[in-house]
Amino acid sequence: MNVIASPDTDLAAAARRVLPAGGFGNFAPEVIIREGKGGRVWDVSGKEYIDYLLGSGPMFLGHGHPEVIEAVQAQIPKGCTFFANNEHGIRLAEVLTEALPCAERVRFVSTGSEADMYAMRVARAFRKRDRILKFEGGYHGMSDWGLMSLAPKRLANFPVAVPDSAGIPKSIQEEVLVAPFNDLETAKAMIAAHHDELGGVIVEPFQRLIPPAPGFLQGLREITAQYGIPLIFDEVVTGFRFCYGGAQSYYGVTPDLCTLGKIVGGGFALAAIAGRADIMAHFDRGLVGDDGFLMQVGTLSGNPVAAVAGLKTLEILKRPGAYDGVLAYGRKMMAELAGLLKQRGVPGQVLGEPTLFDVVFSAEELRDYRAVMRADANIAKAVNASLRESGILKGDSKYYLSTAHDARDCDQTLSAFAKALASLPAR
Repeated sequence: MNVIASPDTDLAAAARRVLPAGGFGNFAPEVIIREGKGGRVWDVSGKEYIDYLLGSGPMFLGHGHPEVIEAVQAQIPKGCTFFANNEHGIRLAEVLTEALPCAERVRFVSTGSEADMYAMRVARAFRKRDRILKFEGGYHGMSDWGLMSLAPKRLANFPVAVPDSAGIPKSIQEEVLVAPFNDLETAKAMIAAHHDELGGVIVEPFQRLIPPAPGFLQGLREITAQYGIPLIFDEVVTGFRFCYGGAQSYYGVTPDLCTLGKIVGGGFALAAIAGRADIMAHFDRGLVGDDGFLMQVGTLSGNPVAAVAGLKTLEILKRPGAYDGVLAYGRKMMAELAGLLKQRGVPGQVLGEPTLFDVVFSAEELRDYRAVMRADANIAKAVNASLRESGILKGDSKYYLSTAHDARDCDQTLSAFAKALASLPAR
């Protein structure tokens, strides 16, 4: 008897032959997506999912938004990349400077990791200091500097940095100081003690899922301004997600620099560093000379296909009421998920903002990485597995919402979550 392999098993076997760990290093390699439309995706076996992964966040308008597709299709026959200025990239930079309080100049790259790496580098070039202060649990890309105390399994005393990956030079640990998120007094003390060594302070204004405590971002702004240290907001995730002007507008705190990605590329490879003209001048040899010049070259930086996708995405998001539906959806989801936890008697809470949140299975106050790390990971794993079985696709620690999700998606998600809780062992 001949056995015909299904597309998913055949592809999975091919992936294991040619890819380390059988995947791209991103999401669970056993999930192989065939296509997406709106707020849903289908895998190669034909299974349909409500998509809260959204490509790790870029697809804020959902998959295949007709206006974005039309703009991209119009550009492709005219050229996919030029390694030179193009009108669409210039226009997108104009839009970003108009939208974001901190943005006087913009430099494009292709990934959020690059944006964060160059933001830290340009801050160091401006300050002529080598060290960077970041916050434990903050994600700032895949550079050696970014992969310090993102998710340390071995906790160290602050301000000691812990590398998250093999292959990082030990010397990098000496150049990164680590503070606890939402602990303003500790951060201020560290900055004051090391101010003459610091090139910059980088922070996710909304750290993974944790909102800033009242006054935390304002306090960081004040202490860094006091010492003339560039404050960098990593807005790769939050840029244009909470509101049109990003987290800096949402929380009312203006950094010196910010990094952008995900939404601003409309699903294509585009990211950016934006900020004060005097700091961004270090990308311009003519303004700062050879000694102050920061070299940055990227084959696809600002390529026109990504730029038109980003332009159209931001045009749509600027329209009156563009965020109303997704915010209402998110508020309803957060409230209903919390209600189901209470009804079932499962210790947990819904943490985040209406367009980006998750359920954390812990009863303690969740203000920083260490508190979130103490949550019950086994329950989270079981619930996420049950949700996937029920056709809900999400990452290990996030629901990314899109403007394409609707009431039917909400009802199906809540039903799947109730089922997942019901399958947990009795407490």
